[in-house]
Amino acid sequence: MGLVVFFFLPVSPESVGAYREEDEVDSLRKSEEEEGVTEPLLSSNTEVKEKAVGFIEAWKIPGVAPFAFCLFFAKLVAYTFLYWLPYYISHTAIEGKYLSNEAAGNLSTFFDIGGVLGGILAGHISDRLDARAITAATFMYCAIPALYFYRSYGHVSVVMNIALMFICGMFVNGPYALITTAVSADLGTHSSLKGSSKALATVTAIIDGTGSVGAAIGPLLTGYISAESWSAVFTMLMGAALVAGLLLTRLVVAEVAARISESRSQGGSQTGSEAPELDV
Repeated sequence: MGLVVFFFLPVSPESVGAYREEDEVDSLRKSEEEEGVTEPLLSSNTEVKEKAVGFIEAWKIPGVAPFAFCLFFAKLVAYTFLYWLPYYISHTAIEGKYLSNEAAGNLSTFFDIGGVLGGILAGHISDRLDARAITAATFMYCAIPALYFYRSYGHVSVVMNIALMFICGMFVNGPYALITTAVSADLGTHSSLKGSSKALATVTAIIDGTGSVGAAIGPLLTGYISAESWSAVFTMLMGAALVAGLLLTRLVVAEVAARISESRSQGGSQTGSEAPELDV
């Protein structure tokens, strides 16, 4: 698929002979000059080529650092489950019996299935509320009790294990999917960039790259900690989920304040429209 994209995806509209809006304006001017029109309909502006936003400047965009470090801990939890869950299931007695490696591997896929639903749910909720930080933080906070219940009651039965694993996947992978897609796109086109579209790839790389560091560290630490106790591993994962949520506190407060002011302004406008007009 990488080769397909490399050979068939155009780099820009111009590379396949498509014209930009500015080119159409230029051609219109030329046709007008040929017809004897001396005054241009549009004032000519000097074309300024957009400069790509630097690495340091991208970090300074509001929201990039909190979401990047939030993804660090979110990916730490998600990838620890991805790599270690089949091993954990096969070495944990469920209903007093140990599952085979094949059965444990098949069972672990329910975590990913829950992650698919969690990603869709997180995106839908954040679009409806227009609140990315509130949605991501809420999912991370909900992941903490989900992880606790999975560790405490996942051994009761296979059905209980699947249900709790599904819920864990939903709350862990939900914010992970949201941050790497919608949040990155929002921040890459932030109003502070003044219309420049050259920061999207840089912002996406910073956020996802920071998260990938967490994805590498989590499974590595699990290898050492699991030798002592799996309860300690889950404590680490719950702590990481808590930190991920706390990192978004400032953005959550800002979004809540924006919603409150918006509701007040709407309430004030409705009250003003219903008030009777006074004769002066």
